[in-house]
Amino acid sequence: MNLLTIKNLTKAYTDKVLFDGIDFSLEEGEKVGIIGVNGTGKSTLLKIIAGIEEGDSGDYIKGKNVIINYLSQNPQFESGQTVYDYVVTQNQNSSEVLDLEGEAKTILNRLGFDDVNIVIDNLSGGQKKKVALAAVLLSQNEVLILDEPTNHLDHHMTEWLEGWLKNYRGALIMITHDRYFLDLVCNRIVEIDKGKLYSYKTNYEGFLELKTQREDMALATQAKHQNILRKEIAWMQRGARARSTKQKAHIKRYETLRDEAPVEIDSDVEIESLSSRLGNKTIEFKDITVLFDGRTYIKDFSYNFLRNDRIGILGPNGCGKSSLLKLIMREYEPDAGSVEIGETVNIGYYAQEAQGMDPNQRVIDYVKDVAEYIKTEDGYISASQLLEKFLFKGSMQYQKIEKLSGGEKRRLYLAKVLMGAPNVLILDEPTNDLDISTLYILEDYLDTFQGILITVSHDRYFLDRVVNHMLTFGEGGEITLFNGSYSDYYNSHRSEFEIGIGGSDNTTNDNKAQSGAEAYKQQKQMNKKLKFTYKEQLEYDSIEDDIEALEGEIAQVDEQLLDSAIATDFVKLNELGQEKSQLEEQLEKKMERYVYLEELAEKIKAQG
Repeated sequence: MNLLTIKNLTKAYTDKVLFDGIDFSLEEGEKVGIIGVNGTGKSTLLKIIAGIEEGDSGDYIKGKNVIINYLSQNPQFESGQTVYDYVVTQNQNSSEVLDLEGEAKTILNRLGFDDVNIVIDNLSGGQKKKVALAAVLLSQNEVLILDEPTNHLDHHMTEWLEGWLKNYRGALIMITHDRYFLDLVCNRIVEIDKGKLYSYKTNYEGFLELKTQREDMALATQAKHQNILRKEIAWMQRGARARSTKQKAHIKRYETLRDEAPVEIDSDVEIESLSSRLGNKTIEFKDITVLFDGRTYIKDFSYNFLRNDRIGILGPNGCGKSSLLKLIMREYEPDAGSVEIGETVNIGYYAQEAQGMDPNQRVIDYVKDVAEYIKTEDGYISASQLLEKFLFKGSMQYQKIEKLSGGEKRRLYLAKVLMGAPNVLILDEPTNDLDISTLYILEDYLDTFQGILITVSHDRYFLDRVVNHMLTFGEGGEITLFNGSYSDYYNSHRSEFEIGIGGSDNTTNDNKAQSGAEAYKQQKQMNKKLKFTYKEQLEYDSIEDDIEALEGEIAQVDEQLLDSAIATDFVKLNELGQEKSQLEEQLEKKMERYVYLEELAEKIKAQG
């Protein structure tokens, strides 16, 4: 049964078009993941579906008895409310919740609130988001809309929420950058791309495959159209006159093909390592202990970071993960022990909150504050070139920062950190506000990064992709080194993750790892770097001359056919006719080859 339908929706902010006549509908039982580059309007679409905002034009049709509940990125609360009071108040009319008070306490405990009477005013932004999530999950509804529900959740909470949503009986629409979450929860992926909406009835892994097929088909159609257009251009250049119906049709076809918008495919983005040289002495923790308000956050921890270490840090919220990073940054000293930093260490720190972003500064100047050029293995890269690789193209580089969306600001902040060419890269929750396209860029960058990576992240896919060791926080500030990926750690601590409410999720992380590996393999195939073979390069360099020569030979045959001296020589006319047919066939093949090589050259150029 259809729950809601949106037809021909348009929406623009000043000169930026978010939606250009898109359609969207939702059926019972659908679990939809909305994806797209930050700034394309994902959150705006959710607000329109929830009835909070309106489009500039279009039709919105919702079933009469369809109830929608919505979790925003930045929920609002009344001053003085406790966590428990908020959740109960938001659901006091929910007749289906038999034990509202008990369910409220249970779900709040699952989300890390041991004290449900704490006042919301005293909570961090991430904790407030979890309170709002608890209230929405308890709500009575037919449609649940969640904007970034996994942000600020640790691994146990994410596993629990994954199981809860898989067993949820209503329709679900959500934005998340957690690719395992998308793969295991959603049965439909909706992509917003350049003002258009594309729907795929599959999970995230299936989406990657179907998107590749869609783009390949679009490029193949465009190549055929370009081939026809070249012929039409040649015909027009011979001096066509619109005297007959046939000639008018030729001209109309030429004009239609000429004005056809080119297919826009996301460019292949690869960034060679920008790191500086790292000496033998890196970072060494010696028996460090960190205390705060009578609690031990880190106890007697020692570790010597090796060059090219890829370290992921795991632990529940509030256990001291960020404190460990700040020790390296020398934002404070340990209560016991020491932290030694090598002289050649150049730290790039991506914090949870970007500091010092002047809203009136231009995007390009923000990055140039670090450097205008930096050296790579292949030469130099400019601030502008790096921004292009991070999807800030053309005029966007000269916009003021205040015009960027929250996600675009985080992407810009990451570009600035990398522009500093660090050899120790510290990433504190990098996946919270970065879109999937930017995460792929970052992951490819880390593939060639010559230095130490230390990251705190709750994104299981990201950890599987980029780390090979885990530092895990335990009771009383104990930190343990685990050799392996996140999935390896999960499988060795499976019982700790077997949690759930309203039905448990029995899907193992073996399946997550396999699904993620296949998805990444597909993405790498999409992003496979192209180049000419030696023969193709020679052919490309000479093919225009070859086409010109064939066109010249055809022109000569045409002149002979018009020669009155051979007008009655039927044998000669037949020979010339056959010769012309052969030359035109050769030209047709050359033109098809030229279209292919030109398209390949454009793709290679787009790679940078």
